[in-house]
Amino acid sequence: MPTISMFYGILIRMFFYDTDKHHVPHIHAEYQGQVAVYSIQDGTVLVGTLPPKKHKLVVAWIEIHQEDLMADWELAVNGKKPFPIRGLDQ
Repeated sequence: MPTISMFYGILIRMFFYDTDKHHVPHIHAEYQGQVAVYSIQDGTVLVGTLPPKKHKLVVAWIEIHQEDLMADWELAVNGKKPFPIRGLDQ
């Protein structure tokens, strides 16, 4: 599972071939052992939780980078390595 971005202690990852469990394009966000899965299309949480402030950062980051995330999703579901995407702190 490649890490595609890191910001404010949050790791953003995508699995390869990850289309079966959540059925929508999504990312996995991890912060201090807590994991949440977010829809790329609208930033909703599909499963899990993050602290409220970190959640807001992830949702804002998804909105800013939605096109890049969809391009990375297409790569990842086809087994190709997604490109890194800038974090909010860069």
